[in-house]
Parts: sequence; C-alpha cells; structure tokens
Amino acid sequence: MDDLNALKTELMDSIATADSLAALEAARVAALGKKGRLTGLMKSLGGLDPEARRETGAALNTLKDAVAAALEARRAALAEAELQARLEAERVDVTLPVRPRRQGHIHPISQTIDEMVAIFAEMGFAVAEGPDIEDDWHNFEALNFPPGHPAREMQDTFYLPDRDDGAKMVLRTHTSPVQVRTMVSQPPPIRVVVPGRTYRSDYDMTHTPMFHQIEGLVIDETTHMGHLKGCLVEFARAFFNVDDLPLRFRPSFFPFTEPSAEVDIGCSRAGGQIKIGNYGDWLEILGCGMVHPNVLEACGIDSKRYQGFAFGMGIERPAMLKYGIPDLRTFFEADLRWLKHYGFVPLDVPNVAFGLTS
Repeated sequence: MDDLNALKTELMDSIATADSLAALEAARVAALGKKGRLTGLMKSLGGLDPEARRETGAALNTLKDAVAAALEARRAALAEAELQARLEAERVDVTLPVRPRRQGHIHPISQTIDEMVAIFAEMGFAVAEGPDIEDDWHNFEALNFPPGHPAREMQDTFYLPDRDDGAKMVLRTHTSPVQVRTMVSQPPPIRVVVPGRTYRSDYDMTHTPMFHQIEGLVIDETTHMGHLKGCLVEFARAFFNVDDLPLRFRPSFFPFTEPSAEVDIGCSRAGGQIKIGNYGDWLEILGCGMVHPNVLEACGIDSKRYQGFAFGMGIERPAMLKYGIPDLRTFFEADLRWLKHYGFVPLDVPNVAFGLTS
C-alpha cells in the first residue's frame, strides 16, 4: 500500500504540473496508457493469491478513478486558460476610431429596407414585426388559404415539427402573418408596413430559400382602391426617383385580397438592359388588393364596418433594379469585395427630405 500511495503522489504531481494539453496527455499515457504504470499493475493482479488480488485490485481501481478525475479537472483548467489567453491576444479596442481602409458598408438589402420604410413613414405607416416561425393558422388559414391550396405543398413551404398541441408549424412563406397578428392585437384604424425575412423551398438565379419582403396594411372605415393606387404610385416614384414613372394595375388573384391586382412599372428593355422610367414597356414588381372580408372576420374585425388594402413585394428585386445587381444569389454570399462595391456609407441614413441613396 505504501508503494501505491507513493505512486499516487507521483502521478498527481505530474498531472498538477502539466502546463499544456500536450504535457497532460503525456501524463495520462504514462499512467493509463497501454504501457502505463497503472495499466501494468492491473495486469499483474493475475499473479496474486485471491485475497491479495481482491484487496490490491480495489486499491488500484480507487487510484485509477482518482487519476482519471484529476486528469479531467486539469484538462478543463488548461482549456479555460488557453481560451482566456486567446481572448486576451485577440482583444480589440472598440474605442479606437475606424480605420479608413477598413470602413464597413451597409448591405444593399438593409439599405433598401431603410429606404422603403422611410418612404412609407412619410405616409404615416408604422413598422410591425413578427416571428419567422409561424403556425398554420397565422401563415395560411387566417389569410383565406383553403385546404389543398398549392402554397401549402411541401415544394413551396418548409414544414417544421408539430407543436405539442398538434398545431402545424412552418417557416413563414410571406410576411402576411404579421398583418394577421396586428389585426388581432389592435383595433382599427391600422396603418403598418412589415419588412422581414421569408422562406420558400426554391433556389436559382432569381430565387433563394430565404429572401425578404415588405408588406403594407391599411384598415379603416373609408379606405378604397383609389387610396391604394395613390399610395403605390407615390412609393414607386420616390423609391426609383422617377417623377413621371407610370404604374399599371392588372387584375389578378390572391386568397387574402378581393379585388386583387398585380402592379407593373414602366421600363425599357432596349439593348438587353432594363431601365426604369416612362419608356413604353412594363415590369411587374408587386401584388396588392383590398383586404378580403374573410381575413377581416378571421381576425375579429367587422367586415361590414371596416375595409382596407394590402400590398406586398420582394425587397431583393427592387434593389437589383435600382442598383444594377445582376444575380440574386450574390446578396447572400458574404463576399466583402461585392459588399464594398455595392454597399453604402453607414452613417448616411435614408431620408425622404434629403435623399434616399447614400
């Protein structure tokens, strides 16, 4: 037993004095490796008589457990010390002034969202937000999507595991659920815009699994289609900075609006390039319509007293049109060279009065 006590003291000292993970691993191998000292003693138990084997074996197991615990504790301490040393070495003084050669840039998506919000804020819209993970009621049912609607199919929607109460959960396919949440949580009059991320199972040059939308909602007792048209005409002309930009409203269908329309803006495609303006050609940019009575009733709003309009558009496409960005996928590739080329000065916040673009 004296020999075991001496061995314990020796092994514990080697563990305690290990000043790196490599040194600690060497101490572990010396004690518990295939040719380690404790391993050798365990192998020698077969040559002892039964009583001595039982007594010595118990003592060796106790020592082995103590060594293993000491190794684990020392490993944790060394790992923590190594992390702290790395953090100290990588410390950055955030109070230092920005270095001009490393000046950051605002991403075109963030810039475009700020521009759109600035325009609608001038019209009296507030900003509303909601969760990216939605239940079926908010994402589909309350928006008048009947069972079996194509938008519910797996190829369009990312479905998540059901909630404990059986509710189906999805990554929201549009920002319209925030309109529902707004109507449920506050009485009319309502005037909000909803920018945010949305998700659909699609990926190519003009589609990505995650993209951005902005939607608008107005609910009151007097709003009509003429107000919707005026709102969108003013928005498009301000956003593209074209005073005489023509807009065309074409009849369409959306489950949550009636009547519904798709909106085109004037453009030119001469020479294979798109130029926004009054040039005689058309390009579709958004959908809109009067909020369907079924949606109002689902949200607890009296559709005989209140009415209103809604509109929605992707954010990537207007940004591509305005800033000449050819490929949608580059928005999400985190290429600093691309961001330096297309990005915006951080402190120049878009403002309708002084100009939207930095």
